[in-house]
Amino acid sequence: VQLQVSGGGLVQAGDSLRLSCTASRRTSSNNGMGWFRQAPGKEREFVASISWRGDSANYAGSVKGRFTISRNYASSTVSLQMDSLTPEDTAVYYCAVSRYATGTSRLENVHYWGQGTLVTVSS
Repeated sequence: VQLQVSGGGLVQAGDSLRLSCTASRRTSSNNGMGWFRQAPGKEREFVASISWRGDSANYAGSVKGRFTISRNYASSTVSLQMDSLTPEDTAVYYCAVSRYATGTSRLENVHYWGQGTLVTVSS
C-alpha cells in the first residue's frame, strides 16, 4: 500500500491547514488510519487516529480541540484539519495505516507509512 500525502506548507500562527492522505488501495483487512509528526531534533509522535469505520477518533493532548481527523472509507482517504496552528506544530507530518481497526497511537503498531509533508508555522 502506498500513501500519497498532500497539503503541507508554510503558514502563520493562528492559521489553518488541511492535510490529506490517500491509500493506493484498500488493505485486505479493515485498518484504522492516522497521523504522526516529527519536529526537528525530536522523536516522531502521535497526532491523531481514526477507526476504519470513521466512528471513533483519538487525539494527542497537544492538538485536541484544534485538529480534526476524518476519513472517507470509499476513497481510502484520511484528512487532518489543523486550526489555530502554533509554531510548536511545526513538523514533518506522516500519514499512517494502523495494523488495527481502531487505529493506533503507537509507532510499532503502524503497518504502512506515507511520505512526510512539512508543515511550518511562523510566529
